[in-house]
Amino acid sequence: MIRLFKCKNLPALGFGWVLACLLAFPAVTQAKETLFWLVRDLPPLMTFEGPQKGQGVTDRLLSLLIAGMPEYQHDIVRVNRARGMQMLLEPSFTCDPSLLWNQERAKRLIYSIPAYRVLSNGVVIRHQDRAALMPFVIDGKVDLAALLALKEKKLGVVAERSYGQFVDGLLQRTPGDALSSHYGNDALGSLLQMQRLGRLTAVLGYWPEIRYQASLQGISPEELEFYAIRGVNKYQSIHVACSDTAQGRQAMIQIDQILHKLRQNQLIEVYAYWLDPETRSEYLEDARAFFQHGEP
Repeated sequence: MIRLFKCKNLPALGFGWVLACLLAFPAVTQAKETLFWLVRDLPPLMTFEGPQKGQGVTDRLLSLLIAGMPEYQHDIVRVNRARGMQMLLEPSFTCDPSLLWNQERAKRLIYSIPAYRVLSNGVVIRHQDRAALMPFVIDGKVDLAALLALKEKKLGVVAERSYGQFVDGLLQRTPGDALSSHYGNDALGSLLQMQRLGRLTAVLGYWPEIRYQASLQGISPEELEFYAIRGVNKYQSIHVACSDTAQGRQAMIQIDQILHKLRQNQLIEVYAYWLDPETRSEYLEDARAFFQHGEP
């Protein structure tokens, strides 16, 4: 909205009065466009409550993006994954600060350059269920395709979440009765409780996230074991994604410029904080090498 203010009879007034009039009534004001940011409680990447509130890497990224884009009005909207994808695919000015790239989504969304790197998803079981998983473990990694082929070995997944191109392809070809898909804002916590009750053999997810959620559910992380998936790279890139509209495409130009300045140090150091010391040092070395040599 543009508002115009006028001072009458300016020539008849002295210079001081003219100046005072112009300062008191700005000639033009323009309402800012509103950019809607979709966020999920995804600790430790983004944390809404508790002692670590606001300390995740996505928390940090979003605050820096908002600070670097003052020409927009920023509204933060809490959604679950299913609702978030629905909103992103609508013709709106909507962005998500933490999304995996996949081919199907890329046909309908605008993606940023990689923002930061995370350890890839894997399969988590309870120690007492190890024997059920061992036939599918080869060189320390799970053959997920073989596991999914046995319907009685039920796998828990968060509905509408992307687990990366390779895993998404396996899940799409898997009969529904071999999966337990959970919706809602606390989907992963619910899946861990189902696993605790023996209703699931394994849960799919990020190890730092599962450890954090297990603690919230009263489950000791030491009761769980994490296995990487055969055929999946050790790390995955997290991107910012926006609705494929003129506004989204324009905003993405600026988002990419901001990410170029942040991703080699600030963002990977925030993520590394959540890793155990041995994993942390290796991650920092690998992530820095990736952004220095592996991506434009």
